[in-house]
Amino acid sequence: MSLLDPAPPITPLSLAMREGSQAAHTEAESSAFMAELTSARVNAFGVRDYLLRFREVYRTMELLGTELSADPAVAAVVDPALDRLPAIEQDLAYWAEVAGAPAPAVFHSPATDAYVARLLEVRAWAPLFVAHHYTRYLGDLSGGQVIGRVLDRELGLEGRGTAFYAFPAIPKPKPYKDGYRARLDALGLTPEQRAAVVGEVSVAFNLNQAIFTELGEDMAGYRR
Repeated sequence: MSLLDPAPPITPLSLAMREGSQAAHTEAESSAFMAELTSARVNAFGVRDYLLRFREVYRTMELLGTELSADPAVAAVVDPALDRLPAIEQDLAYWAEVAGAPAPAVFHSPATDAYVARLLEVRAWAPLFVAHHYTRYLGDLSGGQVIGRVLDRELGLEGRGTAFYAFPAIPKPKPYKDGYRARLDALGLTPEQRAAVVGEVSVAFNLNQAIFTELGEDMAGYRR
């Protein structure tokens, strides 16, 4: 290449995060448990146990979001409108009642423990936390919306038990997601830092996949 040739364009960070994690994303979405959940074939016990596992993930992410909020990378994406913990607690109360089995205050899950442990590790460098934030919350604003609609329609819930998938403070997810991605693209990370963030998105998807695999081990008891 001549010194006069323009430098090749740099792939926007948000696009690199999506493309670099595509294989891990596809694997997580194709798990047996998620296939049943997205077809509304999971019973109240299954939904309850799914929420119990992710309650601890979101509790940790939202605590860390507050703790790390002074960091520019975290400040670019953390937004109270995204918080899921209150919605999860609301849904847990509903599904536990339907199941006739109260949601335990403490729920042991090796896959969830590993996920939480990784979140606590990455707080040492905030952009890695952003990779996890992106994976969960943009997923909730994308595929999560589909799951919520399917459950509501197929189970006749009329909005009950689906608060996790509802974002009343974000009435138009697409422009919100576009803005989120634009803020990621503007972070100004070095090539090495970008590579680390892209790699961590795959780590996040693999941690999600481990939770779905764990749930799949009890699939016989979770099918409607």
